[in-house]
Amino acid sequence: MRCHFCGHLDTQVVDSRANPEATAIRRRRKCPNCDKRFTTYERVELRMPRLVKKDGSRTDFDRDKLLSSMRLALRKRPVATETVDAAADRIEEKLTGLGEREIPTSRVGDLVMRELARLDKIAYIRFASVYRSFESPDEFRELAQEVKTPRKRR
Repeated sequence: MRCHFCGHLDTQVVDSRANPEATAIRRRRKCPNCDKRFTTYERVELRMPRLVKKDGSRTDFDRDKLLSSMRLALRKRPVATETVDAAADRIEEKLTGLGEREIPTSRVGDLVMRELARLDKIAYIRFASVYRSFESPDEFRELAQEVKTPRKRR
């Protein structure tokens, strides 16, 4: 593994751990050349389904785009990066578990909303206000009320 800092071609693995869901291996590495440390992750590469947008166009699933939209909703909220990464892992796991070649982007949005609702209610409202394209303050108020008094699950 090439050192991210100095470009040295050989780095030493200092520590290896599986994440709690056992979907990735986290490796702490140290460069013998510059003595800097960094982290790498190994994940199984599964074929993600293609996403079908509202206009019918298709695009590849992009984990970075998923994470950036979640981080935007979680901006200035007290949620750890590892928690957000774990939520993204769960979303990816659900998408690959569907076994479908194509899925609508609305399905991904629903999964993101479900995860954000678990992580942080404010982030959930932020994301939902954009995702659902609210056109009136009443729609926003209804969502806030829904979060305030959650529906009972059957």
